Amino acid sequence: MSNNFSFTGTLGRDSEVRALPSGTSVLNFTVANNIGFGDKQKTLWIRVAVFGKRAEGKLSEYLLKGTKVFISGELSQNEYQANDGTTKTSLELNANVVDLIGSKSQEQENGQNQQPQQGVQQTNQEPPQNYEDFDDDIPFR
Repeated sequence: MSNNFSFTGTLGRDSEVRALPSGTSVLNFTVANNIGFGDKQKTLWIRVAVFGKRAEGKLSEYLLKGTKVFISGELSQNEYQANDGTTKTSLELNANVVDLIGSKSQEQENGQNQQPQQGVQQTNQEPPQNYEDFDDDIPFR
């Protein structure tokens, strides 16, 4: 049975890379995801792990506190004993997909909290003035 969970959220702290005793690298970070509306709104904290070669790359340099991300992967719920002796649960995700969708610094530059439009690429370039500017390699006309 396949278990796939996808969500967007904001990093609560900078990501950390460490090595497991087996030698495998793991990149860990925590993402806040708001659910509900108004007085019923809650924040879910989801621990995310990226394993292997993907954890060793430069991704950790971009996963900083306040960065907005899209995450997809396998979700699990784990129980642990808190310091006060009570049993608590945590949500953990083994990520297959990690996409950066914004950063805290972008919001500050824009002066507002904007969500990106899916599938829309924003550029500052002017469109070509005529069709001759396009490559002749286009297989249809």
